[in-house]
Amino acid sequence: MANPNPNLSLPEDNVRSEPLSYSSSQQQEAEDSVEKAEDNVENEETVSNLNSNLNPNIQDNLQIKMPNLLHLSFNQDHGCFSVGTDQGFRIYNCDPFCEIYRRVFDQRGGGGIGIGIVEMLFRYNNILALVGGGSDPKFPLNKVMFWDNNQNRCIGELTFRSKVRAVRLRRDRIIVVLEQKIFVYKFSDMRLLHQIETISNPKGLCAVSQVSGSFVMVCPGLQKGQVRIDHYASKRTKFILAHDSRIQCFALSQDAQLLATASSKGTLVRIYNTVEGALLQEVRRGADRAEIYCLAFSPTAQWLAVSSDKGTVHVFSLKVNAGVPENDKPHSASEPNLGASSLSFIKGVLPKYFSSEWSVAKFRLHEGSQYIVAFGHQKNTVVILGMDGSFFRCQFDPITGGEMTQLEFYNFLQPKETF
Repeated sequence: MANPNPNLSLPEDNVRSEPLSYSSSQQQEAEDSVEKAEDNVENEETVSNLNSNLNPNIQDNLQIKMPNLLHLSFNQDHGCFSVGTDQGFRIYNCDPFCEIYRRVFDQRGGGGIGIGIVEMLFRYNNILALVGGGSDPKFPLNKVMFWDNNQNRCIGELTFRSKVRAVRLRRDRIIVVLEQKIFVYKFSDMRLLHQIETISNPKGLCAVSQVSGSFVMVCPGLQKGQVRIDHYASKRTKFILAHDSRIQCFALSQDAQLLATASSKGTLVRIYNTVEGALLQEVRRGADRAEIYCLAFSPTAQWLAVSSDKGTVHVFSLKVNAGVPENDKPHSASEPNLGASSLSFIKGVLPKYFSSEWSVAKFRLHEGSQYIVAFGHQKNTVVILGMDGSFFRCQFDPITGGEMTQLEFYNFLQPKETF
């Protein structure tokens, strides 16, 4: 198929001729639609209207058959989360927990229904980035579809020559991650701005800042254990050899000044300054190898949450600021060090393991299940989401630490009447 946009003539890229561009009146309509979508949290009209269009047999099947999760992610401010299933997609609010809306696709027309990636843009719930997934995908795996929930249809698409691994959105940028390339587009007209080559990146690792006027993007570099940090405002690129083994997970702080990284070993998490690339702090998840699923900074970067396949979520105390390495910071003798080992006074004598900084608090989950975590809007709380449909809200004590207290639990795959 011929490329309709001459500005996008690169061999890996092709864009449909329905760009996302908004006039001021259309922007107002979009904002109004957000308010309507939020109203649906209370009246649930979206779901009831959708289900009323299905015949009774299909409704009965949907009530009986539990969907399989294909995708789970928080939005940019962790106030909502999106779910992709083998039947469609759903959007939930975190605090208070409730379903905002869902789309269950109809298979009667012969098309697919599975959604493998759902990317929100803050609470602007009318526009989503979707990629097909599962055994019966709704869309091709090499396409990013931009779905207008008000119109109940796709209004634009990006097509690639290989499978889309991840999508990230900012208010002004669209970032599409392939296994060995990343493309950055302008949101308003889908014009290609940058493309970056990476080492093999099957997990689609990529983190982007959300601060307006300061676009920072982190992705794997071109060698094992390396991360690349692009500061687009200052046109600077920084490479950090963060680990000896391959990068498993990373996360940016809210102000994009700090970067947390974990390797495939899963024992250590390192905190770097994103501007200079200096190692500021190192914390230890445990002694055994583990697969790190998620890293998350608190809004003020005072805390770091870590989830892994060991069935635990850890919260670490961060004692760094973006400009001062840990070894250069003055410490008061009376200052409590919640995350440090009691053997820290003999650093350099015993092995590094004994002088590691350990977590302040933790919460135990089912080992082997995959969980993601973010800090809640309530003080000293975390929200934990599981690929088994679990939603936990937990609270930790920043002084005494220890086991977290479970405040809420739901299974968002169950019928809404059980919430």
